[in-house]
Amino acid sequence: MTTGRTVIVGGGPAAHRLVDALVSRGATDRSIVVLAEEPYLPYDRVQLSKRLADGTVDLTLEPASHWADAAVELRVGEAATAIDTAARTVTTSTGSVLPYDDLVLATGSSAPVPDIPGAQASRVYRTIDDVDALVAEIAELRETLGRTPRVAVAGGGLLGLEAAGGAAALGAEAVIIHSGGWLMSAQLDEGAGQALGRLISARGIDLHLGTRPREIVLDDAGRPTAVRCADGRTVPADIVVFAIGIRARDELARDAGIVTVDRGGVVVDEACRTSDPSVWAIGEVAAIDGRTVGLVAPANAMAETVADRLLGGEASFTTVDDATKLKLSGVDVASFGDAFAREPGALEIVYADPARGLYQKLVVSDDAKTLLGGVFVGDASPYAGLRPLLGRSLDAEPAAYLSAAGAEPPTGGALPDDALVCSCNNVTSGTVRSAVEDGCHDLGELKACTRAGTQCGSCVPLVKKILEAELTRSGATVSHALCEHFDLSRQELFESIRVLELNSWEDTVTRLGRGRGCDICKPAVGSILASQHSQYPLDGGRGQLQDTNDRALANMQKDGTYSVVPRIPGGEITPQKLAVIAQVATDFGLYTKITGGQRIDMFGARLEQLPDIWKVLVEAGFESGQAYGKALRNVKSCVGSTWCRFGVQDAVGMAVDLELRYRGLRAPHKFKFGVSGCARECAEARGKDVGVIATDKGWNLYVGGNGGFQPAHAQLLVSDLDDETLVRYIDRYLMYYIRTADRLQRTARWMEDLDGGIDHVREVVVEDSLGLAAELEAAMAKHIDTYEDEWAATLRDPERLRRFRSFVNAPGTPDPSIARVEERGQLRPATPDERAAGAVLVAGPTIPVRAAAAEGERP
Repeated sequence: MTTGRTVIVGGGPAAHRLVDALVSRGATDRSIVVLAEEPYLPYDRVQLSKRLADGTVDLTLEPASHWADAAVELRVGEAATAIDTAARTVTTSTGSVLPYDDLVLATGSSAPVPDIPGAQASRVYRTIDDVDALVAEIAELRETLGRTPRVAVAGGGLLGLEAAGGAAALGAEAVIIHSGGWLMSAQLDEGAGQALGRLISARGIDLHLGTRPREIVLDDAGRPTAVRCADGRTVPADIVVFAIGIRARDELARDAGIVTVDRGGVVVDEACRTSDPSVWAIGEVAAIDGRTVGLVAPANAMAETVADRLLGGEASFTTVDDATKLKLSGVDVASFGDAFAREPGALEIVYADPARGLYQKLVVSDDAKTLLGGVFVGDASPYAGLRPLLGRSLDAEPAAYLSAAGAEPPTGGALPDDALVCSCNNVTSGTVRSAVEDGCHDLGELKACTRAGTQCGSCVPLVKKILEAELTRSGATVSHALCEHFDLSRQELFESIRVLELNSWEDTVTRLGRGRGCDICKPAVGSILASQHSQYPLDGGRGQLQDTNDRALANMQKDGTYSVVPRIPGGEITPQKLAVIAQVATDFGLYTKITGGQRIDMFGARLEQLPDIWKVLVEAGFESGQAYGKALRNVKSCVGSTWCRFGVQDAVGMAVDLELRYRGLRAPHKFKFGVSGCARECAEARGKDVGVIATDKGWNLYVGGNGGFQPAHAQLLVSDLDDETLVRYIDRYLMYYIRTADRLQRTARWMEDLDGGIDHVREVVVEDSLGLAAELEAAMAKHIDTYEDEWAATLRDPERLRRFRSFVNAPGTPDPSIARVEERGQLRPATPDERAAGAVLVAGPTIPVRAAAAEGERP
């Protein structure tokens, strides 16, 4: 072991990993000084998108305890300004001159801005301060402009997509300008890029591909108004963000005479040593084979290499793992290995469904046995299990690994010990298994002791599978913790909240969990509280637990407007109510569509219009159809014996009764009913979570069906029931599902996971094997007794109505950025091409906010 002083220039993830590696290896005789230019402890840049969504998120890298070590001195807010390699000193921004025995450059990279007119008014997406400033500016412009701010992001790579997605989530109108012919063109082939483009466009983000900014147009105050592109098109913009790649911050090395490459980066050898034997470089500033890499895994590997060398070892940095995964909610994208099939003789196995934005590809050797790479868009579930198999022989035909084709992703138990599970931290499957054998029986503990899943997080599902497989193999209890904030499963959490009579997020996390929660546990707790108490979902701090649609009590559409779906029980509606829907759609300029669930959906309502629309509907006797909630959506029915000559039971009457009984019932996932009046099954009841089919003797009850990505036929639970018994069994079934299912688990998947499947459900629901029948029925009766329509409750309370304002300083002002075109006699959202071609006929619904709002009936 060598001793002396090591000065590390840079306070990012690479520097953090180097300090961690040195301290954990026992480098107590070495003095370590870290110069961090930013005023923060080293933080995780990979998770910046979380900061964009929640400004209170702490991104500090763990472990942070090393900064308190006596051998480590962290200087935040202090940058290195010059290096004297002859004297072996570093001068800092405070005027300090620090001698060193070894100097490590971990200066990372900067976000380049092209030299074009108006570029001085642009922003970049690189640091915490960049993100916080973007959030603040969007909020400020919303106030000052009185409309939705327009954010143009230049760059369609990982950072650009995350920046645009974050801006859209903050309520801005986002657009991406990308020089490539498709998004993420450096990581994805054209098929995958086109599929990704459809997913991004569906989120309301406009795309301008195959061009680049040529000028940022500024107003007299020097603020952006538009971006002029190289192909002549003009894109309106109030904020312009550049995310066009990275540029190595090698200026210190270059000024000190250390060899750099023309395109940026400090030249290093396999030991990560520069042309000066006392100076090392790691992370994004280090050039390996003439190129720099802006990814976590290579930075960590370089840090480990340098730590080993400084302590007398002979480690070498030899490979670059360029696997990537997009961290944008609702858009699943990943690629790894030879994604473009450049290897001679490589074969491509592709499953593509452009209409759904689904694309999966495996690249294999010419004999179809060795995995060379893969690309996933729309469903990246196979990624975590396949990436560790890179370069290995597959056990089955390649198509058998594509989930889009119905395959199950590889499980952790099937991986060899030397398979790399976490490339960020170079953790193998064998390391994870050994940690489990040594007593790490909790996912949080396992992440802490192996570091697997502690950075980008993409390997966490696989790590969890390995953990469960090892615990099952050893006969130990498998943890089903909801997330890192709750050690309980959703089922256990439901029961604990019920028994302890908890009624808020704060009480729940204080009594049963820890921390501030996450996007897994917050909606789950919100759903559980709603299931048990039938309270208004946005009061008492519960609004922060809900998803976007629940917070607006409406479904957000691709252009930022909302759809309105009144409940139409059983599809039965009077002419008078039809006339009300027609009048509302006419008055507010809404697009109407009869849905597959026998309801009428009205599209294009602005946020501030929702109360005025619902005021009319509620007065006419309509209720919320809860198309936005994890709840009962609808009960579909045929006309049954009322009109049909084949009908043997009153399907419409039963459907109406069931829908009115279970309306507003919150559950782990949405659920649907179907009621058919005879065996001809016109209501498609066997494709529903609960299906009721008439017989000469009564009703057959089917359960556990659904459509969607993984369709399933409902299974017969019991036959020939009278009305009263049918309803009693449905009560039990639904409440048992709500109490025991996992989060976001449909009834079909829940029954598949139950030990005994349909037989177990029959024993519980029909035979009352667990003695829960009375309790389940009482819980349903409580829901029915306490049900209240959410929109009727909203309209009665001025404070609740305050949520429905597009602009705080101009609550009645329409958003002028909403663009419509006429098609088949109705107005629909304009496509990006139609906007660019100037084919927009209507800029948003032209009908003003109704007089009731103007007269002060709501804020």
